[in-house]
Amino acid sequence: MKKHYFLILFIIIAINFFLPRAMPGDPFLYISVEEGGVATTFSQNQIEQYKAYYGLDKPLYIQFFNYIRKLLRGDLGYSIYYDTSVSKMILIRMPWTIFIVVCSLFLSSIFGTIIGAISAYVREKCADKLMYIFMIVFSEIPSFLLGLLLLFVFAAKLKCFPLSGGITAFASYDTVWSYWYDILHHAALPIITLTLAGLGNYYLLSRNSMLSVLSKDYINTARAKGLKKGRILFKHALRNSLPPIIARMFMSLGNLFGGAVLVENVFAYPGVGKLMSEAVRTRDYVLIQGIFLVVALMMLLMNCLADIVYKKLDPRII
Repeated sequence: MKKHYFLILFIIIAINFFLPRAMPGDPFLYISVEEGGVATTFSQNQIEQYKAYYGLDKPLYIQFFNYIRKLLRGDLGYSIYYDTSVSKMILIRMPWTIFIVVCSLFLSSIFGTIIGAISAYVREKCADKLMYIFMIVFSEIPSFLLGLLLLFVFAAKLKCFPLSGGITAFASYDTVWSYWYDILHHAALPIITLTLAGLGNYYLLSRNSMLSVLSKDYINTARAKGLKKGRILFKHALRNSLPPIIARMFMSLGNLFGGAVLVENVFAYPGVGKLMSEAVRTRDYVLIQGIFLVVALMMLLMNCLADIVYKKLDPRII
């Protein structure tokens, strides 16, 4: 298993290095100094000097070996466009992304699991069919479309939430609560978007898992004893159907970082996803590599934890 993860990690690192360089354009064409609305671009000679400074004038295989050597030292490099440490930039943006991802994961897993359990308990009835059709259709809607819809309705038209950003610019707060309220107010629509986008997966997983559990003999015994439906559903059935759902939570945590990229750009939320789009737009190879690598490592780590947790919850898994 460890060899398997190391192989995946090497493939990720290789793709992470070569893919940005396959993009059209040159990062040094986007470097400019803007003062008073006047943009100054660099000459070809200056661009060649920059390439030599960042080591981009060397053959690709030498650049790749240098990249590996820096990674082994924990060095993600220096941003070409922003002239700042990539690690520092990611550490500044990461808490914003983690906040909306963890909140949406918690909400989507709770509500999706409960709705799926109820749907399985009333299987083949009208309520189950309606929920099933709705969730199937709803889960196919891309997260950025959901975000745009919520943005137009609740922010632009009803003005219930801010249009963009993670916090009110230049705001002063009298209390800590007012500060956190402002953060939550800005994060509400991104969280709701990611929650709705992940709701269908947990519904389907919970429903399928519950259908398997509800067919067991001990559930029929509980019904024969005359136990209440709520006790059978939540205490006996749902508890025994949780292992695959909990494992999916860890796996979804990694996938949600990918979904957050589009959602953060819809709401101009100052997380890693927004930073990634800026890096791609400016062809900042070093920053792109750093962000992709951190997101990929988190996904790999979450999948590894999902395997461990699943085996702990279900000893039958070898």
